[in-house]
Amino acid sequence: AGVPFYLRAGKRLPKRATEIAIQFKDVPQRLFSQTGDAPESNMLVIRIQPDEGILLRFAAKVPGLGTDVRPVNMDFAYGSAFSVESPDAYETLILDALLGDASLFTRADEVEAAWRIVDPIMESWLAGPEPQLPNYAAGTWGPEEADALLTREGRRWRRL
Repeated sequence: AGVPFYLRAGKRLPKRATEIAIQFKDVPQRLFSQTGDAPESNMLVIRIQPDEGILLRFAAKVPGLGTDVRPVNMDFAYGSAFSVESPDAYETLILDALLGDASLFTRADEVEAAWRIVDPIMESWLAGPEPQLPNYAAGTWGPEEADALLTREGRRWRRL
């Protein structure tokens, strides 16, 4: 309980990417002295597309007698590890359709359940005044309101 969850999606952003970034809580007490800004929180990033893989970013002590720490990455990329590029999602979907494999397709009961949720929302929008949703220019990272939302929480979006 009490774990914040933020979702950002958009069209015509500066970069096409799908990833899940899990930012861990800051440590309650630092073991090593810090210079400059507070250290970045540890983060686990699951890259879904493009460049599928997993990145773990954490603070590590710099070797030697000092007590400085800096962020380091452990990065696994499917393309590099297997020397082969993953097929595009649509390639997999079309192949499965040709082979008669429906496991990646939405079942009828799932579609019906989704419409039971979406229909009342759409009816409400049509019945009331047009909702004033924040817009953004193509090629930007989204509306200013999205940044303001996280800023109020003392957070910021991960830049891709």
